[in-house]
Amino acid sequence: METLEFQSEARQLLQLMIHSIYSNKDTFLRELVSNASDALDKLRLESFRDKDMVVDVDDLHVVIESDPAGRTLTVRDNGIGMTREDVVRLIGTIAKSGTAEFLKQLKEQQSGGASDLIGQFGIGFYSSFMVADKVTLVTKYPHAEKGVRWESSGEATYTIDDVDDAPQGTSVTLHLKPADDEDRLPDYTEPAKIKEIVKRYSDFITWPVRLGGEEINSRKALWARPASEVTEEEYAEFYRHISHDWNAPLETIRMQAEGTFEYQALLFLPSQAPMDLFMRDGKRGVQLYVKRVFIMEDCAELMPEYLRFVKGVVDAADLSLNVSREILQQDRQIQLMRRRLVKKVLQSIKALQSSRPDDYAKLWGEVGAALKEGLLSDADNRDAILEVCSFASTESESELTTLADYVSRMKDGQEHIYFMTGDSRVAVEKSPHMEALRAKGFEVLILTDPIDEMWVDSVPAFDGKTLQSVAKGQVDLETDEEKSANEAKSAEFSDLLTWMGTSLADDVKEVRLSTRLTTSPACVVGDAHDMTPTLEKMFKAMGQEVPKVKRILELNPSHPLVEGLHGAFASGERESLVDTAELVYGLALLAEGGELADPSRFVKLVADRVQRAF
Repeated sequence: METLEFQSEARQLLQLMIHSIYSNKDTFLRELVSNASDALDKLRLESFRDKDMVVDVDDLHVVIESDPAGRTLTVRDNGIGMTREDVVRLIGTIAKSGTAEFLKQLKEQQSGGASDLIGQFGIGFYSSFMVADKVTLVTKYPHAEKGVRWESSGEATYTIDDVDDAPQGTSVTLHLKPADDEDRLPDYTEPAKIKEIVKRYSDFITWPVRLGGEEINSRKALWARPASEVTEEEYAEFYRHISHDWNAPLETIRMQAEGTFEYQALLFLPSQAPMDLFMRDGKRGVQLYVKRVFIMEDCAELMPEYLRFVKGVVDAADLSLNVSREILQQDRQIQLMRRRLVKKVLQSIKALQSSRPDDYAKLWGEVGAALKEGLLSDADNRDAILEVCSFASTESESELTTLADYVSRMKDGQEHIYFMTGDSRVAVEKSPHMEALRAKGFEVLILTDPIDEMWVDSVPAFDGKTLQSVAKGQVDLETDEEKSANEAKSAEFSDLLTWMGTSLADDVKEVRLSTRLTTSPACVVGDAHDMTPTLEKMFKAMGQEVPKVKRILELNPSHPLVEGLHGAFASGERESLVDTAELVYGLALLAEGGELADPSRFVKLVADRVQRAF
């Protein structure tokens, strides 16, 4: 026998489980039955894939054994089991990402009275310590010569030992705490209580759940039952079972295709984003079944990555039971299913947007940044994705807008949907690029998600209106009279602009007069197809080499600083104005939140100018 210490985060979690007061301790049994069901699914799948695996799959099941005299409750399955390494990795430590965040939320909910978080992070085994003083686990993997016994009282250590005669699968025995009505701790050895919990949480489990030889779950697949016979609570519990999310789903989506290719789908939109939504090893949430036999937990071929927050089940009638990922990638039926599923999900989000705007706003706030990834990766559905997107804009400080609503508010003669990307709303609103548009009353979309920097170059237009960055290219806001005046000004400033372009040639590709400035002396803009500074930073942060992008310096001819510069230049000054030109460019960079190439030199230039003022 070997005694080992829990990983530190696992130890913290155990203590919180043991000493925290939960509104519903019944959830421990749901988690154990769910784990057992997963083990049975995996054994059935491995038996198809591994013909050398010697296992009995004729009667896969879950058994719950109650011993009132000994105060124990055992949940036993004859599923895949675990190796010794699996036990240490999965139970002695917490190998899943998001643990620190889980602990943080768990501590917060202790004082705030929030709903239970158990299950959301796939670590439901630990919930056993809410109701047990000691937990004993015995398990055997099919190819292993010996079984493994794991035992702990939920303190700092656990013991692990080999077992010669362990049966196929896993058993978890809970040495229960005394029943305590005041602590809302029922007697979990009572058959009636066990049946109540299984019926409420696990009635839909594919495998039989037995108590004293009696099968206590109906085993009816929810997606195969008529919608009229399934309650919202049953949908919610099924969602919790497959997603490990304690919250109820925001929306339930059912599909059934008949004809040459038959399949059924039961999908869910979450009310809270999965913890791994933006993690590199995050999973997509659609499970694949064939004729109600579990085939694959994380079927990437059925749902694109930008819809990875969608959870659910797809049950196909015409696929092989031993289908592989390689086969799925080339299967025409799978590709057709994927197209239909994506279309249905986007239609469902659109329906939420029009009929339940509050729920839509909640969904968008949780997963909108992921959904926008589809604007880059799914050209076929780009228009449908654009229709369900929402954006901040200068129209409102708090309310988001759709592109359709933006277009409905466009000024007469306005040809473009104006937008600006940036690190924050404040940074965008204070940008010099916004001055003329604000002065003339044009609405501007404020795009601050990192993904916004990328998709805006892939989406040319919406509803016939082109998307136009206010920080790139020429922004045409002038009347004919203003255009004539600007042409005259450009001619007047021509020599200065040419000279400054030469003086700043290492940093800018052109110097010109601006039509987008009203109060600032200068701004820096990119050509229509240039990479933005923010995108350049993102690539550099990822370790990618990015060629230097020279941008355009625009001057405001009516600003006193620029007027003074022009006057000094016209009087014949040249050499002393080189530093001034550099200062103007540096000020323009800082105004948009950019980074100076040589901050110390810029500080020296400013100090010299200030000193001359005294």
